Amino acid sequence: MSKFIRSENLSTSNAPIKLPPNAFSLPTTMYGASNAAQKAKRRTHSRPELSDEQRQEIKEAFELFDTDKDGCVDYHELKVAMRALGFDMKKAEVLKLLRDNDKTGHGLMEYEDFVKIMAERILARDPMDEIRRAFQLFDDDNTGKISLRNLRRVAKEIGDRLEDDELQAMIDEFDLDQDGEISEQEFFAIMTDDA
Repeated sequence: MSKFIRSENLSTSNAPIKLPPNAFSLPTTMYGASNAAQKAKRRTHSRPELSDEQRQEIKEAFELFDTDKDGCVDYHELKVAMRALGFDMKKAEVLKLLRDNDKTGHGLMEYEDFVKIMAERILARDPMDEIRRAFQLFDDDNTGKISLRNLRRVAKEIGDRLEDDELQAMIDEFDLDQDGEISEQEFFAIMTDDA
């Protein structure tokens, strides 16, 4: 189940956008949430850096949403690129970012500035908040548990064709209280490799 839950196809924004299949892997979603938690521990000892995968995701998001391919993003392109990377920001926040980083004088942000801003934001994420948001993506019925129905829905959304017995086996593997579902506490244990 941990491999399934850590899928790079999950977006952690509250309102994920629909992209073409495999347009780029969103990790943004989680960047492998347990890996994020482990990286957070290491950050206290060294200067944080983006992984190659994170750098690639930033590049792909920029290229995908720079629709006119001019090497710059306007307000709308910036907003959807940031959202694809897991940052759902209000209009005023996006406009301020654009205004503060517009070297063109035409309401545009260049690639280098986009990378710098996204890197800062990704590195500043709290891994536990990312895990909590991922749990909420699974728990769409707000029961506080991930059920077989929840897991089936997510599998379908990310294109995994898993049978119910396979999905139930994933739940059973990490269901510490054996109630047939994954609680938020059990989910945290899975994602931080404490299970």
